[in-house]
Amino acid sequence: MPDNKSRPSQEQPWENGWAPDTSRAPGTRRLWLAGGLAVATIVACVTAIALNDKPVDDKSGARQGQPLSDEETEGGLISFATPSASGSTTPTGKKSTSASASASPKTSSSPEAQGSSTPHAPASPAASPTTKPSTPKPAATQRSVRSVNYPDRYWHVSGGLVKLDQVGGSESREDSTFTVVKGLADSSCSTFVTADGKYLRHRDFVLRAERNDGSTLFKQDATFCAVPSSYSSGAVMLESVNYPGRFLRHKNFALRLDAYGYGSNHREDFSFNLVDGLA
Repeated sequence: MPDNKSRPSQEQPWENGWAPDTSRAPGTRRLWLAGGLAVATIVACVTAIALNDKPVDDKSGARQGQPLSDEETEGGLISFATPSASGSTTPTGKKSTSASASASPKTSSSPEAQGSSTPHAPASPAASPTTKPSTPKPAATQRSVRSVNYPDRYWHVSGGLVKLDQVGGSESREDSTFTVVKGLADSSCSTFVTADGKYLRHRDFVLRAERNDGSTLFKQDATFCAVPSSYSSGAVMLESVNYPGRFLRHKNFALRLDAYGYGSNHREDFSFNLVDGLA
């Protein structure tokens, strides 16, 4: 007959020789209890959701696709946002009046817009192109240049140079008459043109009659600005455009460009009178 040994006290297992059972993992019973509780909780939540959604599904089926009112959807756990007016439909399946009203301004066009887009709209008088009247060219001014201190002598083209000579026959009168036009380099100044189409210009500070080569230098050399003479009332002095401070003067009865100042000798040689053409 086997001996009945009483189970030793678990309060002091090492002292009485008892050892714990190591055949199963510690805490297994607690894990099973926690897992069962979690499963029961999930099942309860799913059941509650199904019961709350069931009346809504039944009513929506009875209404045959019609939208539910706010009172019918209050019992559910999950609420949905109210659809916008543009996407909602009336019980007859047509678009709502608010949606059509909001879309009407986009599709319709006002009379003003139609008028502005008409390709054949009459243009305003201010926008209509106007033809500028042609400005008549001023008549050519024929002038002769007379010396102040030698009133019987005039500018005269001879051998391509401009000299101060006495007037003789018809040929001399023609060579002493010039067409005064707007300055080639400055329209506020003057340029002198001879009867044969040459221009009076200074080159090497000597006044000559030459053909216009179209260069900027030529235009500047042929442009002179008239300023009142300080020597004689009504007379003028002709200043170079590209050499400010230098004026035309006669020296040894030849026209040249020279500096003018208070220390200049024979200041009367710089003064001339522009008179009617001799030719």
